[in-house]
Amino acid sequence: MRLVSISDTHNKHEALSIPDADVIVHCGDFTEAGSEKETLDFLEWLSAQPYQHKILIAGNHDFYLEKHQQEISNIIPSNIIYLKDSGINIEGITFWGSPYTPSDVHWAFALERGKMIKEKWDMVPEDTDILITHTPPYSIHDENIEYKNIGCEELLKKVVDIKPKFHLFGHVHDDFGSKKIGPTTFINSSVMDSKYRLMNKISVFEI
Repeated sequence: MRLVSISDTHNKHEALSIPDADVIVHCGDFTEAGSEKETLDFLEWLSAQPYQHKILIAGNHDFYLEKHQQEISNIIPSNIIYLKDSGINIEGITFWGSPYTPSDVHWAFALERGKMIKEKWDMVPEDTDILITHTPPYSIHDENIEYKNIGCEELLKKVVDIKPKFHLFGHVHDDFGSKKIGPTTFINSSVMDSKYRLMNKISVFEI
């Protein structure tokens, strides 16, 4: 199975040149202001992309989906798999997605560090092959422009515990790239740099 992973497109999705694959995964922040117009425009674009499977999670900019969580089935096109603390099995590969980021400010899907956000990671099944989150785990491709690690400590503990084959995320534009640690390959899929320029390569991998 060939997969493409992107994140943090911030309304510039139509400018992307995305390679062929079986599955496309978007790790959140497809909007900038989180408006209805931005959201529906992106969903229309993603729905039209020629991939057999399209998987989406939200990010901290995607306010519209947070505000309308009870109406998701009416918002998300039927050919897009939207994951929010939920999973899906595709051809024997188990995916799990969650939008939350540790934050003290009022962003979408933001939770305090520690016990509150840990409750979300506790939901991730042990047999997850591909974990999709918006936030990075702490200390892995999570260094911002100020050279600070801003990933989630509790998420790192969970990944170390369950050992997925891949962990896909974004959020931190400044630390794009991939790294294999033990059995897990970590991929920061942010396509933009810190100045919101489409500078980073599209992440492609196989499982």
